[in-house]
Amino acid sequence: MWNIIWKWLRRLIIAFFLISIISTLLFRFIPVPVTPLMLIRCVEQIASGELPRIHKEWVSLSEMSPNIVLAVICSEDQKFSQHFGFDFQAIEKVVKQNEKLKKRGKPIKGGSTISQQCAKNVFLFPQRSYIRKAFEVYFTFLIEILWSKKRIMEVYLNVIEMGDGIYGIQATSEIYFKKDAKNLSSAEAAAIAAVLPNPRKWNAAHPNKYINKRKGWILRQMGHLRGSVHLN
Repeated sequence: MWNIIWKWLRRLIIAFFLISIISTLLFRFIPVPVTPLMLIRCVEQIASGELPRIHKEWVSLSEMSPNIVLAVICSEDQKFSQHFGFDFQAIEKVVKQNEKLKKRGKPIKGGSTISQQCAKNVFLFPQRSYIRKAFEVYFTFLIEILWSKKRIMEVYLNVIEMGDGIYGIQATSEIYFKKDAKNLSSAEAAAIAAVLPNPRKWNAAHPNKYINKRKGWILRQMGHLRGSVHLN
């Protein structure tokens, strides 16, 4: 019996690695059609008696304003072009911050890089567990090996959740700013990056006091880093 169980387990493991590698290779060249989070949101909408909706439009990195790329890097992962998927200094810093936040009873913060967030959004379900984190590490290494930094950024900016049923930078630009992603100004890009931690709660077009403060910080960082960020 144990031989049979091990035989099927081994087949499942091999199948998982083959499917994950093949799908990652495919997504290096073709748009990601749908993500697990998009499907989850559709189920939630149906459960609430609403029609499922997905507002998204895939665009290449060349069709995005350089402002949004810079704003997201400044906001989310300033060492994106330098690391191999993980910023261990940032992780250590977040761990220390979270220890203080736990003592105060406040929500903890994440320390994920853009590569980790991209891997999570494309391949995994958004739940907090050690198992999901282990898969996130695996897929992060996979995309860092098989994709370029430009491709990671392109995919990330096309699949990120930006509101109720809104995904990707092109749909966000059209809905919130009535323009294409390639025409986003520095201020608009900073506003979008500012709401990324909780895009269903905050609105890039109508920022509150906290988002305006965060937007100002991102704009200052963009001024410091402009011209020094290069993606391969």
